[in-house]
Amino acid sequence: MDVVLVRWPSEADRRRRLQHDGVPRLLLVEEGHPPPHPEDCLEDWIRVPADDVDVRLRVDGLSARSSQHVTETPDLDPDGVLRFSSVWVSLPPVEARLTRALVDKYGAVVGRDALAKAGWPEGAPGRNALDVHVLRLRRRLATVGLSIKTVRSRGYLLEPAGRTEQAQQA
Repeated sequence: MDVVLVRWPSEADRRRRLQHDGVPRLLLVEEGHPPPHPEDCLEDWIRVPADDVDVRLRVDGLSARSSQHVTETPDLDPDGVLRFSSVWVSLPPVEARLTRALVDKYGAVVGRDALAKAGWPEGAPGRNALDVHVLRLRRRLATVGLSIKTVRSRGYLLEPAGRTEQAQQA
């Protein structure tokens, strides 16, 4: 995974998005600003202007740490079989299409409209149909260690089960 260079503090919003997505980032601390406390082990900082060698060494260190955080991603085959963490579950066609949209953006939010279009390419049924299928899908995916989280006013997020609980305990 590539390390992203982020100017601090001018790109604070970008830093938050990258952190949420688990992307390793090197903060380039602008002159006159205090460095932030790194939020996780995928973050480091250096004051600018900085020597190219120093920046490269920090990037290499972050790359090495990020390789330790490689998480398994779910795999959905053309027959609707979802594999994750050495277990699998077979999905009905509509749920497989919904899952495909979530797997393609694994760890990121998929909007309700995009999810509905994926599930019903010829035209989405009512709002209730999507809610019912997401509920069924949540139950099926729990058996393989995956969770669908609702992101209020934005859509849904597919992630490993227990990730939110672990983050809250940390």
